Parts: sequence; C-alpha cells; structure tokens
Amino acid sequence: MTRLPIIGLTADLGETIARPGRPSLPRYELKQAYCDAIISAGALPLILPYVGDSSDMSAISTLIGLCDGLVVTGGAFDIPPALYGETAHAALGVQKPTRTHFEQQLLRAALGADLPLLGVCGGMQLLAVELGATLVQDIGSERPSAMNHEQPDDSREPAHTVNVEPDSLLSRITGASQLRVNSTHHQAVLSSGRATISGVAPDGVVEAIEGRGRFVLGVQWHPELLSDAASSAIYRAFVQAAAERRRA
Repeated sequence: MTRLPIIGLTADLGETIARPGRPSLPRYELKQAYCDAIISAGALPLILPYVGDSSDMSAISTLIGLCDGLVVTGGAFDIPPALYGETAHAALGVQKPTRTHFEQQLLRAALGADLPLLGVCGGMQLLAVELGATLVQDIGSERPSAMNHEQPDDSREPAHTVNVEPDSLLSRITGASQLRVNSTHHQAVLSSGRATISGVAPDGVVEAIEGRGRFVLGVQWHPELLSDAASSAIYRAFVQAAAERRRA
C-alpha cells in the first residue's frame, strides 16, 4: 500500500479562554483551511509542536524526518528586524520570537534535507530572511504610494493581481502570467537575497519568491483560502513534490 505524503505544518501559540477558577492555558492554533488544502491535494497534515533549541537540533531533525514536505504558515505578527540586520521601525507590530525561532530551525533543517517547502504570507517572509533577504517593516509608512495590502473585506476573496515571472516555478504550476490573490500583510520582502522573485503586485510589492531545491516557494497571499484553480494547483504541485521525494 502506498503511504500518503506527510506534510508538516507550523502553528501559532495562543491561549484558552480564562474562566473563574480556571486560568488560561497555552494551546496551538492553526486555521483549518491549511489542513483542508493539504488533504484535498492528496497528503496528510501533521501539526508540529515547538521543540528543540539552538544547541541541540536532534528534535528538529526528528520532526523533519517525519515529514515529506513543510508548510511555514502565516500569522498576525512580525519577524524581528534583528534577524535581517535592521533596527525596529515605529510601525513594527507584535513579534513572537519563540515561534519565529522554532520556524527558523525547521526551515534550516528542511533546506538542508532538500525537503519541499511552501512559505505562506509570514512564512514566505521568514523563508526570504533565511535566504538572506531583508523586509519592508511596514508598507504603509515605507511605501506610501503602494496599495493597501491589508484588505478590509473577506480574505476568501481576491483583492489585487500579481504579475508572475515567465519560466518561474509559480508560472509552471499555475500556467498563468497573472493571478488574483488575497492580501493580509503589512510587511513585504525588500531585497531578495539568495531567493528569486517570481511574483510582483502592480505597485511593485514582492508577492512570490523561489529558492533552489526540489520545491522552494513562498507566496505572500493565502491560496488555501481561495477557490480558484491556480490556488489549488499550488498545493497540488507542492504535495506532488513531497510525494516524489518520498519515492526517491
């Protein structure tokens, strides 16, 4: 029997609701849409617990060894500017250093193992930083001529277009030169480092990057929330790459 690919998913750390006599407790949080997209694409999602530290990567290596692919998900927080050699701007939002550190360790192990990688929204930004990029800390204040990248309406609906670079992985996956995407971010990739930019919004904001390897893709939007064929194709191609790695 052929085993379905296992896709590791990073989660946020939140808290349960406090009640009289029952204090809040930490819990992992992840939008169901990520898991649904992975399952629909033919794989099984595995939500990864925060483990490991800088001095002992054995737990991280074990987690990566369980996975055929890794999705670094998004979240309502910012990446610490110190990670890309900058000081914090006034408009920098909340940071979650514990989650960011864990995801950095996962990314480094996954890149070293040639594991298929998909970075979504904030996950794309951290992937970019890991590949030597820098970030725009706040689009509104640093790019005043840019469009609003934090859409006020339903994130299951597209908000703007993305122009896709020809001959890129994203182009081959979607078969499109332009995509309609949702937009829920106030930071963006500035310099690309070792990554290749493969998608740009009409205002010049970077919307997709790619790295070297079996499958290394970052998208600034949330394809798991969209219902169009191109969004589904991104997850199918990612799962296919994970399946091929498993068979190799």
